[in-house]
Amino acid sequence: MTTAVGIFLRVIVGMLGLALVLRTLSSVIRTFVLPRSVNERITGFVFLNLRRLFQLRMKFATTYEERDKVMALYAPIGLLLLVPTWLALVTIGYAGMYWAIGVQPASHAFLLSGSSLLTLGFAPVDGLAQMALAFSEAALGLILVALLIAYMPTMYSAFSQREAAVSMLEVRAGAPPSAITMITRLHRIGRFEHLNELWEQWEVWFVYVEETHTSLAALPFFRSPEPNRSWITAAGAVLDAASLINSTVDVPHDARADLCIRAGYLALRSVGDFFRLNLPPIPQPDDPESQRQISITRQEFDEACAELEAGGVPLKPDRDKAWRDFAGWRITYDSPLLALAAVTMAPYAPWSSDRSLPSRRDRRRSRKLIPTSRRVNTAQPD
Repeated sequence: MTTAVGIFLRVIVGMLGLALVLRTLSSVIRTFVLPRSVNERITGFVFLNLRRLFQLRMKFATTYEERDKVMALYAPIGLLLLVPTWLALVTIGYAGMYWAIGVQPASHAFLLSGSSLLTLGFAPVDGLAQMALAFSEAALGLILVALLIAYMPTMYSAFSQREAAVSMLEVRAGAPPSAITMITRLHRIGRFEHLNELWEQWEVWFVYVEETHTSLAALPFFRSPEPNRSWITAAGAVLDAASLINSTVDVPHDARADLCIRAGYLALRSVGDFFRLNLPPIPQPDDPESQRQISITRQEFDEACAELEAGGVPLKPDRDKAWRDFAGWRITYDSPLLALAAVTMAPYAPWSSDRSLPSRRDRRRSRKLIPTSRRVNTAQPD
């Protein structure tokens, strides 16, 4: 009876070890190899628990600049922690299989597993079964390290392409990026026709972001080289500029602005859904209640129009209709924009991250650093 129970226990432990190794290998494939967005539990576990540690550290940060320095390390450290986590799981899984085939005691099985995985070779193997497991584990360890090495250039290449557009936007929209600044500046230099090219460029950018920021899960949390830049605030400035051009500025309608907005809100919603941000359903742009559902108030819209008029930008005469049209465009991307600005702890920017809780603490301080001519009234009740 005792022998039967012992054999049964070995079989169960061996099967559990094999299942753990296969589950870890599946996590590696889903994270590093599979070219589509997949919510991976092991990867999510690493990043979520690391985020909790960073949250504890940020309790001691009093300004956005301090939080930005802390959060700049979050994604790189999380990415580097994935391989040790997978290696540890593989070591435990193979230790169970070694124990199941007769390696005693359990501590020696664990030692043999670690020696094989890291190709150290200090623990001798005995027999064909142990040798087969040792060879397969050593190969798996090399594959994990090789995948991380190959993954890094892909990650930083995608990051570089994203940031190139974000950096170029500062020339047109200022820092922090503002739709009002961009429209006024282009009108002042007589380059309104440049907006047509801009909508096309950013439509492509949004499609690229949707693909890379869901298939490369750590990428949304890689922060820009400059603390006052962010991919999400840049996206908000472009979308607001397109919405204002469509609704408020008295220029011929350009369907490319419509496509840019659609590409933008689809991209932001896709990234938000990937991170399970519980976004509300996409509302109808012509919903009469849309003016009440967006984070921009009518007073803020009127003040933005006044600033555009002061800059000489021609506006449509019917201000009420312009407000309804702007709200109809803004409502499509308002929720995912604010949610992503909050979860990525984006720097201050009008009409985007200034609506999210993490940036409210520094809003008054940040606005003191922004020249008055570049501000948009973004007052919200605290």
